[in-house]
Amino acid sequence: MDWLERMNNALEYIEKNLESDINYRNIAQVAYCSEFHFSRIFSSISGISLSEYIRRRRLTVAAFEIQNSDARIIDVAMKYGYGSADSFSRAFQKIHGIKPSDARNNGVQLKAFPKISFQISIKGDSEMEYRIENLDFDLKVVGKGQLVKTSRAFKTIPTLWNSAKKDGYMQNLIDMSWEEPKCILESLLGVCGKEAAIMDEEFNYFMGVRYNGEIPNGMETLTITHRTWAVFPNIVEAWKRLYSEWVPTSKYELADIPCIECYYPPKHKPRHELWVPVVPKI
Repeated sequence: MDWLERMNNALEYIEKNLESDINYRNIAQVAYCSEFHFSRIFSSISGISLSEYIRRRRLTVAAFEIQNSDARIIDVAMKYGYGSADSFSRAFQKIHGIKPSDARNNGVQLKAFPKISFQISIKGDSEMEYRIENLDFDLKVVGKGQLVKTSRAFKTIPTLWNSAKKDGYMQNLIDMSWEEPKCILESLLGVCGKEAAIMDEEFNYFMGVRYNGEIPNGMETLTITHRTWAVFPNIVEAWKRLYSEWVPTSKYELADIPCIECYYPPKHKPRHELWVPVVPKI
């Protein structure tokens, strides 16, 4: 089963469960990836969050049902996951611009958000730079982690780095990493979880550096054993294009190891890179 098929199967699962409680963990399992990575893949490709997509699809289907049946508004609201007619009405007006009851009027204009499907798009107007790195050593990362709610990871992680800069923790990491550089991975490292299959509601976000000295008080060690990495300059751009352009057409698949965001010291070019663990496609 290839990458596109897994992603589209996950979207089909969402479509079949719009009238039920949709568990993000189950969506990720259908796609054979972690909950965190599926949410990141989805938002990178579609431009909207997974929760927003589900909300739009439910309100689209709800509008069709109101228009074409005599069902009570409260029954439709409950069917699509809203606890009250008021909360449903507010959400409905935000999307469609009218009250749910007005959707039955002749000539009224509504908005429909179609089901998304993933396809490979051949793009030749913008190249995607990458290189393959093979590490001949285990990556020993020293630092500390913090529990992050999977559903809020995209908002929480940047605030963690901002706080680390203010309280001096970032400077401690810089002093440890850049004092005696040992390899190209001398940088601030952000590791999401200890393995790719993040299926829980929370995971440990580890902020550290590659370091072989005595572990400072309050820190711990995370060891990553993997050899082959695809490396992309510009973390933000890499996340946007990794799953939609590079992975489907490359000769590699993602390994069951977390990706690493690397933030390099001043004057380093590029300033940051995304290290993606990969294995050759069978």
